[in-house]
Amino acid sequence: MLRDDIIEYSLHAHHSEEEGRKVRRKIWMVTAILSAITLVEVVVGVFFPKDKVAGLTWDIIKYSYILLTLVKAGYIVLIFMHLGDEKKALKYMILVPYIIFILYLLFIILVEAAYIGNGWNTMH
Repeated sequence: MLRDDIIEYSLHAHHSEEEGRKVRRKIWMVTAILSAITLVEVVVGVFFPKDKVAGLTWDIIKYSYILLTLVKAGYIVLIFMHLGDEKKALKYMILVPYIIFILYLLFIILVEAAYIGNGWNTMH
């Protein structure tokens, strides 16, 4: 008796070797891009520790970390959540509110950190 309640979808997938190569190439490219950004963050963190760097250089490093983290987050959303395959209007409709919210949070974090830092400096 043939059961009709079990459906094996993988048997119906007919992919060519060419499509498989494209998928594997895309996986390796995503891995390389995310690894390269992470490697840059780690190398900068190792060679420029906070106690050795101050002033403008530390501000540049700090903002670079924020930018690289946002780039990685956006790339992950575009690739793993398949937002990169959508139309431009839908991408903007989803990403722009998050970008505005993240910029708002960064503004609050940086302003409050400067305020608290100034308060600590006056106590000594």
